[in-house]
Amino acid sequence: MKINKPIRALPIPVPWVFVLAYLIGLALQYLIPVPVNGTGILLGSRIAGGILLVVGLSLAAWSLIIFQSNHTTTSPVEKSSKLVTWGPYRFSRNPMYVSLAIIYLGEAGVLVQIWPLIFLILTLVYLQLIVVPYEEIELQKTFGDSYKQYFARVHRWI
Repeated sequence: MKINKPIRALPIPVPWVFVLAYLIGLALQYLIPVPVNGTGILLGSRIAGGILLVVGLSLAAWSLIIFQSNHTTTSPVEKSSKLVTWGPYRFSRNPMYVSLAIIYLGEAGVLVQIWPLIFLILTLVYLQLIVVPYEEIELQKTFGDSYKQYFARVHRWI
């Protein structure tokens, strides 16, 4: 098991990082519009976006319910009381972050926005390089071998 040492994280809760990134992209979309033309493309984008929103919101709700029912934290800076390895956590060590990315894509699709997609990439890089490595180190400290085994069998994302 190799966990990279994280770069010092910014003190902004991850959901707000997604919101802020989207709002910056949205502002750019209005300042420097990237037109999307074609009725089929617009309709397809909105339908795909709606589906992604439903999937992302469902995954987020499922993940949160599991954490709440097990009385553990969703905050990376608080110590977890239980290692969750079932439900969507059987397939991803970070289904909440995956759900936020899916919701973000869904919103961009429904609104047919291009600029926010660039900031989604930056947000995912931030998660990959800063937030998730920090969380992995803390989980290994807290849960030891149980986390090492989980880490070895479940992918970070999907």
